[in-house]
Amino acid sequence: MKVYLKNLTGRILKTLFVTGGAVIFLFGASCERPEEKTIEDVILNDKESYFYIDFDDYPEERAPLPIGVFDSGTGGLAVLNDIIDYYPEENEDSRLFENESFIYLADMANMPYGSYALEDNTELLQEHIIKNVQFLLDEKYYLEADDQDYITGKDPVKAIVIACNTATAYGQEEIEEFLEKAGMDDMIVKGVIDAATTGAINEFSDHEDGTVAVMATDGTVRSGAYVTSLEEKKDELGREGDIGIFQQAAIGIAEAVDENSDFIDRSATEPREGYMGPSEEGDPPLFINLDILDRYHFDMEDNAMLFDGTPENPENIQINSVENYVAFHLVSLMEKIKNSEDPQPLKSIILGCTHYPYVEDVFVEVLDKLRNYIEEGQYVYRPYMEDEITLVNPAVKIADQLHKRLEERELLTDENNYMDSEFFIAVPNILNENLELREDGSFTYEYKYGRTAGEIQEYVKRVPFSRRAIPDDILERLAEQISSTYEIMVRFNEENPKTEHLTEEEKIKLPE
Repeated sequence: MKVYLKNLTGRILKTLFVTGGAVIFLFGASCERPEEKTIEDVILNDKESYFYIDFDDYPEERAPLPIGVFDSGTGGLAVLNDIIDYYPEENEDSRLFENESFIYLADMANMPYGSYALEDNTELLQEHIIKNVQFLLDEKYYLEADDQDYITGKDPVKAIVIACNTATAYGQEEIEEFLEKAGMDDMIVKGVIDAATTGAINEFSDHEDGTVAVMATDGTVRSGAYVTSLEEKKDELGREGDIGIFQQAAIGIAEAVDENSDFIDRSATEPREGYMGPSEEGDPPLFINLDILDRYHFDMEDNAMLFDGTPENPENIQINSVENYVAFHLVSLMEKIKNSEDPQPLKSIILGCTHYPYVEDVFVEVLDKLRNYIEEGQYVYRPYMEDEITLVNPAVKIADQLHKRLEERELLTDENNYMDSEFFIAVPNILNENLELREDGSFTYEYKYGRTAGEIQEYVKRVPFSRRAIPDDILERLAEQISSTYEIMVRFNEENPKTEHLTEEEKIKLPE
């Protein structure tokens, strides 16, 4: 079968031969790779580029501007929801950010961010991060992925919240350096890592022993940013006890939450090609140890696990549910602690990815199972767990710190309304001849992580949220778990002029 992708003039951009689920891309000899530059140089100097911003024209009066928030996907909406729903202790009847508005960007086409480190391509990740900042600072956006021309009219922002742990680990310093080059070093930038480590260390008294665990993406773990920050906070806050630090690269949890087909396929009934998650053939942290299969408490029913053989003796095993991903990684974490030298009991777990709070109840349920799991009459994990384990979500800390910074800089306003916030998502730019796409329209894994930083081009277009861009099962989860923000998303689709092109079927709706 042939599938043709065309631009607005009808010219064929590429021919896709689809056979047996494979997609083969044929490109003409006229396709040229862009000259290598840095994205920072392009934004600051290339007046012909989509990414160029004239910072001399940036609004001088910033207080009325919105606050920018970005993440690799929908996980950061949980951070935004906690900011919106944050009530100060002295006035629990009024939201702290009631008179502020927000612009949210989900870089969905380029996620998951954690895999860029796994594929040794963090320079490309940093380029994506700077492009996200460029979008928040700029006025341009698109209505649709196949639009030739962009639209202006999006407000620039007065502050930036990095609602992504991996982006904070690899990009916060780069963002601050770029803003300094742009003459915008007074722009407020808040990341999630500092807030999370402060919360985790504050769980300990001055001389208390124990363990802090970091559950995060592979990229965040590899960066070492959490370990460094935890050590700094321990000294800064005067904690003198023996505090152990363990990390677990929880590959697959965020991806499963966002229905990434490399890690989960709810239609699958047997082991499948293209699966990138843990297996019995994988290397740590992707190794499922079948010798301790019972400890994982995997749900083997309803295709939550894909395998050959029987549930008692499975082979070629693949995880296919969010719950089983959480179970696998918590057992892997507890095995590390249990088998370490002089282990201290686990006291707090940093939910080091903004997707994890969506499944916080699953973490609690699995931890309870592990606490009570017995082999040969002995508790396997209970000696290495505190009676109460705190799950640290940094979003509330961010809300408090962000408000204080805005207040110090006299950037608070009473002119806006949080219900007028706007939401954008990055989708593949199908007019870019260099893209390599799956049948579902997403980047292939090899293309996504194999691109080269410095080949500056529009891989994606940022378009308004809609049902066209976000799967219904994700929207159902958002409606249930972040109801305040979801209501604002509905209002954005119903009332904002930026979404008036959407049909009624394409608009995000409240659940019936």
